[in-house]
Amino acid sequence: MDIASIHTGILQGDQGALSMPGVPECFEHVSDRAEFKRAQHRPGVELYRAHIVAHAFEPHTHEAFGLGSIASGVERFRYLGSDHLAPQDSVVMMNPDELHTGRAETDTGWRYRMMYIDPDVVAEVTGEQGWWFKDAVAHDAVSARKLGVMLEQIWQAPDKLSFDSLLFDILFEFKRFASAPQVPAPMAKQRFAAVLDYMRASIAERISLEQLALVAGLSPFHFLRSFKAQYHATPQQMLMALRLYEAKCLLGKGLPPVQVAAATGLTDQSHLNKAFVRRYGVTPARYQQQMRA
Repeated sequence: MDIASIHTGILQGDQGALSMPGVPECFEHVSDRAEFKRAQHRPGVELYRAHIVAHAFEPHTHEAFGLGSIASGVERFRYLGSDHLAPQDSVVMMNPDELHTGRAETDTGWRYRMMYIDPDVVAEVTGEQGWWFKDAVAHDAVSARKLGVMLEQIWQAPDKLSFDSLLFDILFEFKRFASAPQVPAPMAKQRFAAVLDYMRASIAERISLEQLALVAGLSPFHFLRSFKAQYHATPQQMLMALRLYEAKCLLGKGLPPVQVAAATGLTDQSHLNKAFVRRYGVTPARYQQQMRA
């Protein structure tokens, strides 16, 4: 079987879960669950499903399209400077490189399925360049339910052909919500692209506001104000999101968490663990376990 089965995603009360001394191995609420899954033959595609009640995801990025549907409950998330509500039977669409948060709006939390897919993979599968989503949430119950079924089917896909066929069908369904081609980035965003590149290249270093402002060609606090206006996040929030995304990539390649922490500029393994859970809902050890499954 090419798509292996996944270990349970319950992060509390799981007797088979990995643990690290002195490091929390659980969500705040006993019902909070999150699981990742990846098909080894199709890099750039990551599946995710979760039921979140009490956990609040800190600002993070996947550097990929985040496409999914809400099965029950209501999610509230911050995205592109605005709060959004995604209720049951709605479709969620996030563009690459955009910071976002997430928390439950209802007492019983929300259940959802997502696919994180690199833009290059979208272009390869669909034959179209420049997909972009204007709206983060679509209130389309028929499409949301259809996507929920397909996202469950692709999770259970028994072989490569089944996975790839479902991948095509899922993207075809999302196509109706997409706009193409992408509007060219404004000058400010082009300027800050160099700043983001600098952050990625210096991910393990301690970076000052002055260093980033110099890259942007602005005075320090002019840069900070402009950056916050453009990305709806401070440079520090963006840097942490990039660090944790890089940590996820390195963990997916099998690097030990202690090396990942050092490679991404985090204080130690405990810092990595806590920051990873806050953004992705699972510990680094469990994420690696799920990627190996």
